[in-house]
Amino acid sequence: MARIAVIGAGMGAMAAAARLAVAGHDVEVHERAETYGGALGAYRRDGFTFDTGPGLLTLPAVPRDLFLKTGREALEDRVHLTETDPAVRHVFADGVHADLPHTSRAQVAAALDAALGDGAGQRWGAFLNRARDTWDRSRRPLLEETLWPNWQVLAGREPYPAEPWRRPLRRERRATTLGEIGAWELRDARLAALLGQYALAAGLDPRTAPAGAAVLPYLEQTFGLWSVRGGTRALATALYERCVERKVRFVLGSEVTAIRTEEGRAAGLVTADGTRVDADHVVAGVPPSVLDALLGAPARSAGEVPAQRETDRASRLLVLFALDGGRPAGTVHRTVVHSRDAKAEAAHVFGGATGVAADPTLTVDRPDDPGLVPGPGYEAVTVRLTVAPGTEPTEADLDRITARAEAAVPGLAGRMRWRHALTPADIARATGAPGGAIPAPALAAADGKLLHPANSTRVPGLFTVGGWSHPGGGLPHAGMSGALVAGLIVEGPEFTGST
Repeated sequence: MARIAVIGAGMGAMAAAARLAVAGHDVEVHERAETYGGALGAYRRDGFTFDTGPGLLTLPAVPRDLFLKTGREALEDRVHLTETDPAVRHVFADGVHADLPHTSRAQVAAALDAALGDGAGQRWGAFLNRARDTWDRSRRPLLEETLWPNWQVLAGREPYPAEPWRRPLRRERRATTLGEIGAWELRDARLAALLGQYALAAGLDPRTAPAGAAVLPYLEQTFGLWSVRGGTRALATALYERCVERKVRFVLGSEVTAIRTEEGRAAGLVTADGTRVDADHVVAGVPPSVLDALLGAPARSAGEVPAQRETDRASRLLVLFALDGGRPAGTVHRTVVHSRDAKAEAAHVFGGATGVAADPTLTVDRPDDPGLVPGPGYEAVTVRLTVAPGTEPTEADLDRITARAEAAVPGLAGRMRWRHALTPADIARATGAPGGAIPAPALAAADGKLLHPANSTRVPGLFTVGGWSHPGGGLPHAGMSGALVAGLIVEGPEFTGST
């Protein structure tokens, strides 16, 4: 039995802790906040509860596997999951809207034809076929296996099988970015906006994100979107309770100030109150800059995937609305209100500007969950948008967001009891990431810029877990990260992941 010290109680760290405890190890988690869950939080006020995490779950197979491998009770014995159908309503810049059904490619194509005109569904369906090939090619190396030592192969390999694009008297070209897929393969500004929104929501520039990001819409439209009763915070609570059942110890409000090493190997932690924690292995669920500061030296060696700077990533702004009047019957859970100028929005968010874009894309969640409101005559609505790290919205920004959100919630302003903004600074306090930056999922190609460092480090016995290490950001990726770290500790450096 080894002693494992875990830094942070985010979802990736708790996933690793639960698996390591089941393997017979002694696991202790130190979390600087007074609660667990990292970015999977909840805001409560006046009987209203708002999900401050991602709002909906993709790839439920990942937490199902985690609960299967760590105890007798299945995931659905702890949390209530419901398929959202339609999965998403999209309101495009011209006012046209399309309701995309849950996990039915044929129905999605029919819905797009009906909304955007004949041929739109066929082009989107052909694109999803190529996205499926991309998923088949990249799933194992990017999600299920430890990062390849020769990761440069992934950096140069584009898994998306782009269609050739021909113009008279000019050479054939193939799309290498989502922007090019939209222009050359989808050939409709609204379909391009539909595709680009997936990148934007993941914190990627939809103009330049590699074509392999096609897996993002593929995952949603193949495996669906799932609501969690009580919000995604309920997933964090269920995992925390599973860890406690497996005898994982949590020390909340315990800020780690240093990672100790002895003879070049990780040997434990030091906390803010001077406590020395001895350990055979240390698992760090913190951003790269925090890890280097705790170690007092770079955790990565030359030649490894360079750790992404948190300040180079996007963040999120949440605007929470407490409304008078109940949720109308038949209301769609999630609506995406598209920007009227997606290129200008991307240039603002990813071009170094702070503040809210003039015409941002909004993701509006209206959950059908009586437990989130004080009674049947109320509704809780969450609006999410991608912003640059460090953004602090003004009241004018919030007024613009409120006005634009009326495309998803008619009469929103007139029903509003109050609204509250959760800013990147709030995300920074919850996660420790400077500026409130949010890591993107790992993607191939793009010269390796969207790969994440391996879960092992140059220091024997020190491992990293969570969104800032392989396989990157996103709730499903956190669970995969925890599984990889547990495998490396239990089976040793020869562990490579799924077989």
